[in-house]
Amino acid sequence: MTSSSVPARVALAGALVLGTIVSGPGTASAQADASSVRPAAWGQCAADVLAGLPASVTPEERARLTCAVQEVPVDHSRPRGEKTGIAMMKRPANDPSRKIGSIFLNPGGPGGSGLLRGAVAKNYFQPSVLDRFDVIGFDPRGVARSAPLRCFRTQEEADSVNEGWYSLPITKAEIGSSIRQSKVYTDYCKINAGPLLDHMSTEAVARDLDIMREAVGDRQLNFVGFSYGTLIGSTYANIFPQRTRAMVIDGNVDPKLRLTNGAEYDRQRADGFEIALDAMLKRCDSVGAEKCAFAGDARGKFENIKKALGQGPVTLPNGTQVTLSDVVGRVAGDLYSIARIAPLAAWLQSIHLALNPSTASLGVQSAVELPAPLNNNAGRMDVDPLPDTPYTSDDSYYAVNCSDKPFSRTNRNWERTAAKWEQESPTFGRYQAASDLLTCPTWPARHPDRWIGPWNRKTPNPVVVVGNYYDPATQYLFAQRMAKQLGNARLVSVDAFGHCILGRSAGTDAVVAKYLVDLVAPADGQVFQPNVQPFA
Repeated sequence: MTSSSVPARVALAGALVLGTIVSGPGTASAQADASSVRPAAWGQCAADVLAGLPASVTPEERARLTCAVQEVPVDHSRPRGEKTGIAMMKRPANDPSRKIGSIFLNPGGPGGSGLLRGAVAKNYFQPSVLDRFDVIGFDPRGVARSAPLRCFRTQEEADSVNEGWYSLPITKAEIGSSIRQSKVYTDYCKINAGPLLDHMSTEAVARDLDIMREAVGDRQLNFVGFSYGTLIGSTYANIFPQRTRAMVIDGNVDPKLRLTNGAEYDRQRADGFEIALDAMLKRCDSVGAEKCAFAGDARGKFENIKKALGQGPVTLPNGTQVTLSDVVGRVAGDLYSIARIAPLAAWLQSIHLALNPSTASLGVQSAVELPAPLNNNAGRMDVDPLPDTPYTSDDSYYAVNCSDKPFSRTNRNWERTAAKWEQESPTFGRYQAASDLLTCPTWPARHPDRWIGPWNRKTPNPVVVVGNYYDPATQYLFAQRMAKQLGNARLVSVDAFGHCILGRSAGTDAVVAKYLVDLVAPADGQVFQPNVQPFA
């Protein structure tokens, strides 16, 4: 779009809000002209967007929120070509007279909707941060309200593909069916995904972020990313090191491994879940049955549950049937959240008692009602999205991962690889293999634009890398590697369970606030405690 007329801008914004991609002149250019970035046009948020906010956002806070759609190129190597739109929501600084700038947030995924995250910034940041910064949440390209990349036209199509696609394929029939259905899925994506298909890489998101930074009038970027968001942040810091002011990345990936060997990255990711599970079972036994219902050789009982459910499901007293897949998926999801670990232990104990009715007299044999599973797409998404914005409307998870992570172009060796991973990570190896390793080999994008390094470019201020010791989805080792790979970083460690920690560790929050506001980076190697430990 070269016209600068008001009607053209209005028409473009309307089209982008509806999730479309707008065509423009196809003149290729090596680099976008900085002057072509239009300032963000903040206005009233749509009623249905505001309706998605949690009750914790007060009416006064809601009234201050504004929204915008920022135009970005579909292909950043052709900045005057087709355009797409990035949906943004801004929570303004409490003290605008002392505003430092904006902080952009990403919740992870990939595929996590971040649009509403700025509205709940008080969940993550101390008041000193909220006083001095606008906080901006956004949906990355292809996600939710930002031209969602969809592989299906109807829910019936999606249901037909998901039928026979197992999250934990074990038998020959389940394995064969899952391989077939994953291929059908990628065939649908080839037909329906549209022009974003080859442009869903993290590099593209980082370049979008630079346009958004300029659109809000910031000379340098302030960014806080969780989980997959740590890859967005580290990519930006290496493409645009001098444009990076302050960056906090929490729940870190290993960027070099992820972008050079997708299978090895996922194999090591399975090990992270095993480390977290083992620590949880040991902690359970150490606190005893009064605080952890599953205590008393928790590891032995867990292995017996897996062995028994490998032969078939068990029925709980309330009539619910539980399969091995149910247990592995529930454990993987609940390890993300400290608050869910004690209820998880009680649920496991109810399964143990159902499998061993003679021991029921030693405890109350009753079914444990757990909250609904975390909305993390069967363990594939890295961060739990807000309950009011479930991941149901796009296929950005595979679009990003299959663009970024290199895999073999065939999945005919999947069964052998899954068996090997299962030997190394007995609970989660096969479960992890049933995701990207199964699907990405047939993903239809053939030449995605993706950043593969370098990762060691020096930013003016250190990047603050935060890692939990028992993070299941991004193991602590990844945070250590991230800090070493970046050209200028400080590692902050937390003796905590759960995935990511900002907002749940007062000590960590304090040093992050000091860094964001005053650019005083925390000393490298500090270790903090969470506000709450499991079974407390």
